[in-house]
Amino acid sequence: MITTKKLAVLTLTAVMPFALFGCGRLSFTKPDEPNTVATTQQASEEDTSEEKATTEVTTLNDSKVVGVDTNYKLEQIQDILGKNFYFEQDEQKKQDGIIKGYMEGLDDPYSVYYTAEEYAKFMEDTDGEYVGVGVQVSQAADTNVVTVVKVFDGPAKKAGIEAGDVITEVAGTDISDMDLDSIVDMIRGKEGTDVVIKVYRKLDGKDYEFSMKRRKVENPTVEYKMLDNNIGYIAVSSFYEVTAKQFIDAVGELNVQGMEGLIVDLRDNGGGLLDIATEMLDFMLPEGKLVYTADKDGNITDEYTSTDEQQFTKPLVVMVNGYSASASEIFAGAIKDYGTGTLVGTKTYGKGIVQRMFPLTDGSAVKITIAKYFTPKGNDIHKIGIEPDVKVEFDAQAYRDSNGEKDNQLDAAVEEMMKKLGKSTSTSNTDTNAKEPEKNE
Repeated sequence: MITTKKLAVLTLTAVMPFALFGCGRLSFTKPDEPNTVATTQQASEEDTSEEKATTEVTTLNDSKVVGVDTNYKLEQIQDILGKNFYFEQDEQKKQDGIIKGYMEGLDDPYSVYYTAEEYAKFMEDTDGEYVGVGVQVSQAADTNVVTVVKVFDGPAKKAGIEAGDVITEVAGTDISDMDLDSIVDMIRGKEGTDVVIKVYRKLDGKDYEFSMKRRKVENPTVEYKMLDNNIGYIAVSSFYEVTAKQFIDAVGELNVQGMEGLIVDLRDNGGGLLDIATEMLDFMLPEGKLVYTADKDGNITDEYTSTDEQQFTKPLVVMVNGYSASASEIFAGAIKDYGTGTLVGTKTYGKGIVQRMFPLTDGSAVKITIAKYFTPKGNDIHKIGIEPDVKVEFDAQAYRDSNGEKDNQLDAAVEEMMKKLGKSTSTSNTDTNAKEPEKNE
């Protein structure tokens, strides 16, 4: 992966896990999660074989993209709209809709079209700050249900939105059949403008409606603190431009405080930028392979390695769950393959493919899947995930009832760390000392 001022964008954010409405996202994605200014990919050479020539559909003006029948249908529809459609038509939105539909025909949820405005927002997201309301959400792949995973300091927290709330409407529009990127577009907007979000709260079975004013919100990709028994804890919510430096700084600060072992929490982390994940792994692991990618023909396209300049040598535990995806899985997979840490939690999401962004001449862009990635030992985790070394299902009810004080997965991670340190586990696991979570700069 190349950084923002260079020439390619590789994103590793799962479509299902996350979007950050004013706090990061999804390549976003998010995938990915999600950076760099990509060069436009040149069209591949035409296949002039006799077989293709005999099966190719005749198209308008010899175009190989829009067929005569499709173009004729569009002209018919436009004629019908012109004579009958009640509301005013937005020609640009219709054209963008045609292109979005064309990309949807690939049947790949990670290959999408971004309008110029959407692409600008995508690029802004990875800087770690943008205009929104301050929540992180997930979208279930099978039901499209959008659930609030985290609420950060911002308009949503002030309004009363809580983790676990299911978003049902945005600005009066039912979002049940919408993709996550479209929902993000609806919630984000110009700074100072209002947005109304309706949620269903599972805890009491009631619907709530919140009106809030959009504002610029920092994306807290890294938070850290010292637990009892000198156990350091770092939670990484996404892999954005600022994340590697924040992570390395957090490790350094915890070392100054006397850290004896480290817990890295990647739960609910939907991914982000490939180079950020490998930069963090370079800091953590000895010299060697970190991850590699292969194209559809099985050819290795990129290989990322660690130098021998530094290595984290203290006891390590990495926490994962079903929403740990893409870049999170690269991090967790490498740690597991090298045997330098213990994975605690539940099986990861299983997104083992890489996307690249290709800007178009009018400021829009397409993001397409270009390769599959493999862990250092060559494991293919796509649609498979990574199994933890210590499996612990999350007790969501206990967490809610205790207002976030009781986290049984964190307790299990601390217990595993105490074993590594050769200490008794009788002390409370999750009490912390005075250090507050670190926010983005």
